[in-house]
Amino acid sequence: MATSSPFRTDKELYASAALVGPVMSRSAAQQITHWARIGRELEEGGAFSTEVAEVLAGARSYDDLTDREQAVVRAEWEVRIAERIATLDLASEFEAAGRPYSYLNSDGEIVTWRPDAAEPA
Repeated sequence: MATSSPFRTDKELYASAALVGPVMSRSAAQQITHWARIGRELEEGGAFSTEVAEVLAGARSYDDLTDREQAVVRAEWEVRIAERIATLDLASEFEAAGRPYSYLNSDGEIVTWRPDAAEPA
């Protein structure tokens, strides 16, 4: 008997699964599970070659890879970049360092935070 456990996924992946799943006679959750199994098999089956691993580790040139290997590297870079962006909190870092910074508010106006000001300018 299969067991399941809840997990979070990004909205874009879920939306894609919700579109593709019914075409393949699967729910969105079943489609995501299907894609995860394919990914696991690709990694175990050598799609994640030594050359790809070396590029991801910074020990080999991306340009030396085949088109397929480059596609695998780009997909992995995309995941790593998205994960890194999700963990960034530059406002807190700048504030802790006492450095000013600027950002766009919800109205699209430029707001500047300065360590010596009580309110953003």
